[in-house]
Amino acid sequence: MKADIKGGIDIALKVPSHQYQQTIEFYRDTLGLEEITDKPPAVGFAFGPNRLWIDEAPALSQAEIWLELFTPNFAHTEKELEEKGVIRCNVVEPLPESFKGGWIMSPCNIVHMVREEGAW
Repeated sequence: MKADIKGGIDIALKVPSHQYQQTIEFYRDTLGLEEITDKPPAVGFAFGPNRLWIDEAPALSQAEIWLELFTPNFAHTEKELEEKGVIRCNVVEPLPESFKGGWIMSPCNIVHMVREEGAW
């Protein structure tokens, strides 16, 4: 059975502290993307139909891209992904205990949030 998953609208760019401010300036000042300011302290940009969030990640030595996926039923999808051997990585960033979603890792080590659309 195929999991019921579709791409989400959020893309997170996890950036080391020493590159964080320059990265924000690149998207805002150099590229001129519209800044999203309604969720401080988060810094985001309109990225076509998506939202690009620039997250400071002091523990990283290089930037990482994290992607979002939606599913109508996380519990069902979680079971299907487990049966297919998908690696869970919930330790990468804490989520509320009642959150209807979780973190998975692709074979090339890209972190993905899989969640129900109303989970936040």
